[in-house]
Amino acid sequence: MRSLRTYSEEETIDLGRQIARELPRRCLVLLIGNLGAGKTTIAKGIVSGLGAAEPDEVASPTFTLIHEYGNGRVYHVDLYRLDTRSQVATLGLEEILDRDAVVLIEWGERFPDLWPSDRIEIRLRAEGDDRVIQWEQKA
Repeated sequence: MRSLRTYSEEETIDLGRQIARELPRRCLVLLIGNLGAGKTTIAKGIVSGLGAAEPDEVASPTFTLIHEYGNGRVYHVDLYRLDTRSQVATLGLEEILDRDAVVLIEWGERFPDLWPSDRIEIRLRAEGDDRVIQWEQKA
């Protein structure tokens, strides 16, 4: 597991760009952390680092649930408002996970039995204005 601390929103976005350089073309990334931990901020950096959109074009998909960037190269999903596995099933995530794309899922830890064991987990924790960010490849 790797761990870093960022001290600003821009540093968190930059870390996301760095992580993006290491991602395979097709992967699942769970973004895990409490409200305000920086999940969407690091997603901005990852999406930007993959060349799919600029950070200011990336927003939390809290109400739309799924945003697509770069003509289907990156999917950004937010499961915060969903309570049951059957609600998640209506999103068509199985189909999205079969695509040649990077899939970022906020609040994915709420439904651990839905994800393949081969995934990347990024855990974020706010400490004041700082963010502690840990990431690891699961297999």
